[in-house]
Amino acid sequence: MSEKRDRIAIMNDMLEFIQGKGDKAKPTQIMYRANLSHAMLQEYLGELLKKELVIERKSKDGKRTYALTTKGFAFLKDYRQMRGFLESYDLT
Repeated sequence: MSEKRDRIAIMNDMLEFIQGKGDKAKPTQIMYRANLSHAMLQEYLGELLKKELVIERKSKDGKRTYALTTKGFAFLKDYRQMRGFLESYDLT
């Protein structure tokens, strides 16, 4: 049985994907990779932008891509550390 992800885990999935795409992740790619509906994608991207974890870039033809900020990289590092701590005590 699959476990429901919490908000932080979803944001982590999105940030990891953006990082893996060389900071040139397209919205549709993020949506499919994070397994989100379009409405949920918009909500989470809005939150990531508001919290300054990602920045949005627009090309001359209006296409959007997303890149991590320094704060986004720090979030990923801290999240991995937190997960490691929880796993070391068998709390996950």
